[in-house]
Amino acid sequence: MKYRVSIIGAGNLAWHLAPTLDNAGFVVAEVYSRSVKKAKSLVERLYQAETKKNLDFSKSNSDVFIIAVNDDAIEEVAQEIVLPAEDSILVHTSGSRSMGILSYAAVENIGIFYPLQTFNKEAKVQFDEIPICVEASTAYAEGILAEIGNSLSKKVVSIDSDQRRALHVAAVFANNFVNHCLRISHDIMKSEKLDGELIRPLVEETIRKAFQIGPDRAQTGPAKRHDYETLDEHLDYLKENDELAEVYRIFSQYIVDCYPLED
Repeated sequence: MKYRVSIIGAGNLAWHLAPTLDNAGFVVAEVYSRSVKKAKSLVERLYQAETKKNLDFSKSNSDVFIIAVNDDAIEEVAQEIVLPAEDSILVHTSGSRSMGILSYAAVENIGIFYPLQTFNKEAKVQFDEIPICVEASTAYAEGILAEIGNSLSKKVVSIDSDQRRALHVAAVFANNFVNHCLRISHDIMKSEKLDGELIRPLVEETIRKAFQIGPDRAQTGPAKRHDYETLDEHLDYLKENDELAEVYRIFSQYIVDCYPLED
């Protein structure tokens, strides 16, 4: 069955999710955003959606309402939204917020529809390769969310809130922190007028090897081999930036602790 869907939010995730739902045969009927301009821009990417000017969906024909807004705004949306029927399904897409935050809405069927990926409007994504994590308050809602998820992705998993919280922490380390480390690397290269592309093969091999043999076996570097002379040289290079030097020291010490030298 192809369900009708309304999207609340017009940010990075909604920008990719709404057209993907459309292309999979679901009807994205409405888009609401506090920014009418953003809502209209997203609607232009869809087949037959309309821009919604408020959170009163009492006359909507949609079956599923997906809240794809910043985490801090989910609770406010749940408090204000008006849904058309008791069997409506209300979900959010956050990796860190609980399902219970949706209990403010007068609806039994609440849940989570969490695509595990980083989204940016400027970068295309292959949605069928993105794991989708679902959780729901009722078997009815979970079945529908799994059905929608399986229409979009090759991998849909049912996880509870504790697992999703752990997954989100893991994702922050694997994505946000790694990306910021790449930013630091880029800044260092730029400051020395080095071509940033020099480091690309190293980064690509690091990721490939981590998944091929596991990050524990793939770990290399001065901290793992307890090469304190090199660590001190690096800290000396970073001495003009106390915060970055401290980050380097903490990371290095943690690696040292994780890989004690064998007797």
